[in-house]
Amino acid sequence: MKRVISFAKSGSKMKSLASIAIAASMIVLASPTVNAVAPPAAGADNPNNWPEYHRTFNAWRYSPLEQINKANVKKLKLSWIHQPGTITHGLQATPIVIDGVMYSIGPDNNVFALNAATGKILWRYTAKLDPIVKEVFYGSASRGVTVGRGKVYVGSLDGRFIALDQKTGKELWSTQLTNLKAEYGALFSSPPQLAGNVLYGGTTGGDQPIIGKIFAVNADTGERVWTFEIPKDDKKSWPGDSRKVGGGSAWLPGTYDARTDTIYIGTSNAAPDFNNDNRRGDNLYTATLLALDPKTGKVKWHRQEVPMDTWDFDAVYESLLVPDGKGGESLVHLNKNGFVYVMNKDTGAIKNAWQFTENMNWAKGVDPKTGLPIDPVYPEAGKQKLHCPNLLGARSWNHGAYNPKTKLWYSHAMELCNTVTSAKSDDIPKGISALYLGLSEITLTNPPGKKGDGWLGAFDPLTGKQAWKIRFELPPLSSVLATAGGLVFTGDMVGNLYAFDADNGKELWKFNAGSGARGGPISYAVNGKQYIAIPTGLGSHAPGFMAGAFPQIKDLPGGAALLVFSLE
Repeated sequence: MKRVISFAKSGSKMKSLASIAIAASMIVLASPTVNAVAPPAAGADNPNNWPEYHRTFNAWRYSPLEQINKANVKKLKLSWIHQPGTITHGLQATPIVIDGVMYSIGPDNNVFALNAATGKILWRYTAKLDPIVKEVFYGSASRGVTVGRGKVYVGSLDGRFIALDQKTGKELWSTQLTNLKAEYGALFSSPPQLAGNVLYGGTTGGDQPIIGKIFAVNADTGERVWTFEIPKDDKKSWPGDSRKVGGGSAWLPGTYDARTDTIYIGTSNAAPDFNNDNRRGDNLYTATLLALDPKTGKVKWHRQEVPMDTWDFDAVYESLLVPDGKGGESLVHLNKNGFVYVMNKDTGAIKNAWQFTENMNWAKGVDPKTGLPIDPVYPEAGKQKLHCPNLLGARSWNHGAYNPKTKLWYSHAMELCNTVTSAKSDDIPKGISALYLGLSEITLTNPPGKKGDGWLGAFDPLTGKQAWKIRFELPPLSSVLATAGGLVFTGDMVGNLYAFDADNGKELWKFNAGSGARGGPISYAVNGKQYIAIPTGLGSHAPGFMAGAFPQIKDLPGGAALLVFSLE
């Protein structure tokens, strides 16, 4: 089965795309003085807490708790449920837990502090959003909050960073950073992250005719510190006026390594996504992993994984830091393009690259010396071409997890391709929700000679050697949790939640949640008792696009419920 998504020439308004999806370097310095160097997030050394987005700065999504293990996980029972009251786009967040209090966010920037043992609401904050948010393309959803310095930080759907009092939920400050009307609804769908007393993050907008940015403010006052413009001010990189509409964004959370005082953050595709006629350069710093100085926003090093990206292959996914077996660490980075890049974490120098996806035809590989794609097959105006993986990526943004005991990285993937017919984009689209795609049609389809599907796999992150793999009829969109109890937790699109044996992938526990999982499972403990929390409620634009190849998706129920489990 496949589905054709047809578009008018890409200068037109793209509201049809929005309905299909849902239903189906320039540094600008400001004056504040900052001192970014700080220890890891408060509570990171406490195994009972889940104090930041990936739990730790190395993006492992690993809990050192082992009360729940292979032998007893079959006794896991529902302990409590939290329902935020709105289900639009489901729950996509990763909750934060510090000292027995859980902080989470639901649709439309509704923030909750909960008793992590009982689910009792301690306080609630509902953002007073600009009515313009009803017009944007990337609406309603948020991937979490950040907690630190006595505050709960929110990246808002109307382009602000907001700080709340951690104890009361009272708003302390709010800083407007984007102009939604002028910047095609550029907003914060992910939580800004802390780098000492600097709070930083990027917006949506990679698929729109803007200059994408990363913003940094003083975490205590909200005063602007620096702004990094992702499309580099360089005529060789961006010929003509292409930079002004070059897209580029940083829509997923970065990570901060206090040991080297470095922010790692990836950037999105260039725009128009599928046509490069007006931007024949490398289009820095799109499709790039950046290492930034948190005090100034200046680039320490960069690795552009897809120069002149014309496939929508963002480089925004997590920056995994793992032992290299030689007493040091390597940075492991999955790109939407289906390759995993292994780098020197201090320089970005390429160490290795391995193929993650099973179905690959957009390039023949990655040059092991340069890290650049080998013989890439570009879209061409007026010609339909098949590209694998598809525009959603070899994996969506749902994060993997690493277990230091097994030394394995666990990640989902989707095996889907798309045909695309590129179209030159001389007319800039109008309207706040308009996309700038540079195509006349795109079709999500099965790989040649195969039925599309998804999987959860376990790999040596440095070499790509596979330990095990489990197939799913529908590609799962949940993030993954690994625990010291030898377990891997995740969920699928149908609504099943799972615990697998981390060593061999054997299914050890299953629970029907009623709606698919899209957020980040976590583990924590209160008063000596370990809990597993899994956000449920299928959401985001991805399921709508995927319904082209998997029509049964359109019949899956929505929802928004945070389910928390413990042993009997």
